[in-house]
Amino acid sequence: MNDQIFETVVTTVAADGTPHIAPFGVRYRDGHVVLMPFKPSATLDNLRTTRHAVLNLTTDTRVFAGAVCARWLGARSWPLLPVQSFAGQRLANALAHSELALLHDNDHAERPTLTLRRVLDLTHAPFPGFNRAQAAVIEGAVLVSRLQMLAPGKIDTEMDYLQIAIDKTAGPEEHEAWGWLREAVARQRVQAGVGA
Repeated sequence: MNDQIFETVVTTVAADGTPHIAPFGVRYRDGHVVLMPFKPSATLDNLRTTRHAVLNLTTDTRVFAGAVCARWLGARSWPLLPVQSFAGQRLANALAHSELALLHDNDHAERPTLTLRRVLDLTHAPFPGFNRAQAAVIEGAVLVSRLQMLAPGKIDTEMDYLQIAIDKTAGPEEHEAWGWLREAVARQRVQAGVGA
């Protein structure tokens, strides 16, 4: 049986207070949150330094797309607010967030397993329901995060299929996020010398 993975956004801060925002697939086990970051990782470094993180639940898929496209299109900033339990920050547009403390750090050469306990859970807005375009943007963001690992043909086939959900159900935010993903693919192809 596969572990269920939930797509979230994790915010951490460096020792100097600089915030870091990263899309993260997380697992929930025995009431705890489990992260398995690949090394190297700013999220991992920050968590090991401060021992805290914030789990953000948002339907604004621009956060996911913006983070993975930063390599090709430049960084985007998202409004943040302070959290209550420690010197951390959360997404201002989060529907809900959980303030987390590092409980266990099982190191590994490539991908440590970090178990975090929930310190505080807060809800800020109601969940409006699922949107197929939001799911398509998240899947597209996963593909863009793996552009250097996957064959261009696979990327094209999957992006073309996801385009159907964008065309049928996307709102302005999803269209904007999808545009960033398509642009990132095109720029990566130019940089790699591969025909788009």
